[in-house]
Amino acid sequence: MRVYWVVQNLSALAVAISAVFLSVAPVRAQRFSEIDADCKQAEQAAAPHAVISNGLVKAVVYLPDANNGIYRAARFDWSGAIACLDYKGHSYFDMWNNKNDPTAHDSISGPVEDFRSADGKSAPFYDDAKPGELFVKPGIGLVRRIDDKPYRFQTLYPLVDGGKWTIHTTANSVSNRQELKSQFGVAYVYTKTLELDRNQPILRIQHSLKNTGAKTIDIQVYDHDFYRLDNEPTGPAINVRFPFEPKVAQPFKNGARIDGKQIVYDRVLQTGESAQGGITGFSDSASDYDFILEDSHTGAGVEQTADVPLASITFWSVPATACPEAYIHVTIPPGQTGHWTIKYRFFTK
Repeated sequence: MRVYWVVQNLSALAVAISAVFLSVAPVRAQRFSEIDADCKQAEQAAAPHAVISNGLVKAVVYLPDANNGIYRAARFDWSGAIACLDYKGHSYFDMWNNKNDPTAHDSISGPVEDFRSADGKSAPFYDDAKPGELFVKPGIGLVRRIDDKPYRFQTLYPLVDGGKWTIHTTANSVSNRQELKSQFGVAYVYTKTLELDRNQPILRIQHSLKNTGAKTIDIQVYDHDFYRLDNEPTGPAINVRFPFEPKVAQPFKNGARIDGKQIVYDRVLQTGESAQGGITGFSDSASDYDFILEDSHTGAGVEQTADVPLASITFWSVPATACPEAYIHVTIPPGQTGHWTIKYRFFTK
């Protein structure tokens, strides 16, 4: 097993230089639009990463790193970003906006996740903190509240302590473990493992969040996805299917609409346009956490399922990506551990 250690303590603004046993090439940063379907160019990314494969699916997975990581903003979990994933010559993830700015809240790719407060409207323990005090973003660390305004996910809140990351890789998996402690009763051990099934075109993202502190961790977490099937523009070739009949409070704009159990597009979204809204109609059964996104033009598709029920769904799409954002609710008392797994089944026609 190859091992990549990252130890970071940003409260002292010091990062221990890691011993790296991964295929990281010191070459120029790639423009994300140059990444090809079989991930060869993504393998040359200058940011720390691991290449995993099961012989069917190949993926380039970025690794959390406080100095050189591809993503160092304060919104999404630093672990689990995927630069490229290839199955049978089809591409499923890629950078969708070409920002290539590690401090921008949305300069990230792949099925990334964001931890929120129990009501989904803020960040964990943000509302308990006064300006200048700390709150928590699992997968990032202890972050400083900068003012008395409500939480804004676009803001680059200063990271004070990123805890300790330990990263293990195998031929078909990457496991990220973050240990974090605070002085206000919040502490955890968070483990996120991306593993390709040994025999099928399936990626599993397994989560474990152990509460080692004195306060209950009551949160929601959602997967933003940022799907990009063969770089196809969001339009009539793209459809998103659900096992239930989705409902929205207001009709989608810009040519997107609900047709039975799916979201379809009557035309291609143009620059600056979006189609988005909250979706209801699902039950409290985990079986309703089952989305299929397919490109009828190229035949590439992916089914996303989980072993936990939905708390809410926000659908968001722009010309470069379509994202069914599934929220789940996790409550973890002190001394307990929360577990959940998201599965991606890739297919072609």
